[in-house]
Amino acid sequence: MTTSTDTPPDSSAEGPATAPAEAAAERVLGAILGAVDLLSMYLGDRLGYYRSLADEGPATATELAARTGTDPRYTREWLEQQAVTSLLTVEQSLDPVFALPDGMREVLTDASSLDYLAPVARLIASVGPVLPHLLRAYRDGSGVSWDDLGDDARMGQADANRPWYEHRLAGALASVPDLHERLSAPGARILDVGFGGGWSTIALARAYPSATLTGVDIDEPSVAMARTHAAAAGLADRITFTLGDAGSLEGEGYDAAFAFECVHDMPRPVEVLAAVHRALAPGAPLVVMDEAVADEFAPHGDEVERLMYGFSLFVCLPDGLSSPPSVGTGTVMRPSTLAAYGRDAGFSTCETLPIEDFGFWRFYRLQ
Repeated sequence: MTTSTDTPPDSSAEGPATAPAEAAAERVLGAILGAVDLLSMYLGDRLGYYRSLADEGPATATELAARTGTDPRYTREWLEQQAVTSLLTVEQSLDPVFALPDGMREVLTDASSLDYLAPVARLIASVGPVLPHLLRAYRDGSGVSWDDLGDDARMGQADANRPWYEHRLAGALASVPDLHERLSAPGARILDVGFGGGWSTIALARAYPSATLTGVDIDEPSVAMARTHAAAAGLADRITFTLGDAGSLEGEGYDAAFAFECVHDMPRPVEVLAAVHRALAPGAPLVVMDEAVADEFAPHGDEVERLMYGFSLFVCLPDGLSSPPSVGTGTVMRPSTLAAYGRDAGFSTCETLPIEDFGFWRFYRLQ
């Protein structure tokens, strides 16, 4: 005879109760493994491990450490982890030889490839040192700026976007005939707001060799970086990069203006867009490239939506809120939000341009 305390649990009741927890645990474990891979990619990128394996070929731990000026014991641990997680291949022997497969070589080392993602790992990893500041910001409503995030974030974004500007921007703009005609006019004056590393401005200058370009950005290290890039590209005579708040923009008569992936970062976007509106010649457009998020919030979003909320949580929203007063847009800027900012700034229309297959981004024209 058993007592009530001895009665075994009903296994048929236990299954449904535990299955959701098991599924949730698998979901969380996958996220943990992804985070480990991401941080290991950061090490491989910044320490030169991937670059050495790509340029100098397969290596043992001792060889790779010697090539990169790193410690052999740490190098061996990193190599083994990379093989275990299938980012590297390994030829098993007394002294294993590790290699970077072709696909990974392109994604992790080819700065000209549209699939180059190592800079994104750099950008995400830049959040680590500022996590205590983010906790504070989430509690008191303050912010964490791009300057706080530092060069890993600043250069990570610039390097990730560069291939798209270099390989796709000219063709994308040429696919919009009236815009292309305006930009191609002899002596066209083009304004680029929030240029970051300057690669968007440089791509515009190459696509439209009769144009002169002016860029304005509020981040001093980015301005210095962009000037260096323009000089190296031989375009310093046609591009002027200026340090300043675009809300206080001076000048007028620009034939077109661009804002690449920056409006959602602006604490006071209407102020900036209104300044751009005043700087444009009558009828001239402002082209905004920003994230291709869904029209409205809904649960169970796609990968783009998930990624953009990630950037918003850790980078863009804290940056926007770091300069009060701020509207706090965040990375996930819906098309209706941009249209409302444009109307408040004096633009009468906001249309989505027919430019497709351009990474994570969508193009709008405000006029």
